[in-house]
Amino acid sequence: MQIENSLFHTEVVNQDGVDGKVYVKNGGLSVTVSSPTSKDPGTNPEELLGMSLSTCLNATIKAILKGRGLENESTVEVHVDFVPEPSGSGYFFEVVAYAQIKEMPFENAQRIVQQAEKRCPVSKLLQGSSTVEIKTIA
Repeated sequence: MQIENSLFHTEVVNQDGVDGKVYVKNGGLSVTVSSPTSKDPGTNPEELLGMSLSTCLNATIKAILKGRGLENESTVEVHVDFVPEPSGSGYFFEVVAYAQIKEMPFENAQRIVQQAEKRCPVSKLLQGSSTVEIKTIA
């Protein structure tokens, strides 16, 4: 069910876990998924999370740059590790995003990345997680 003031609504279905298909309803994207620990073809939650965060964060950085009349190139690379819990019960994702704004002093780039982190809907979703970090790189 779509929220009344939603700017975009999607419905994604997975019936197979990590061995099969995940798809967007109404004829949208369909992706084969597989376990990150198998050699079977397909993507996995780690890759999808990395794609989601890198796309959202970089789009937000670019919007901030554009709003300031700047044309610097930016890149966001996200590393996602699938890690067993130390207790031996379960797993977690360790996520580090590396954001770079070319030809800009590090301190200025860092301020923009921090602003983008506060505005990007995906980073807001992950906010407060002890296993997610966003770093500015020179």
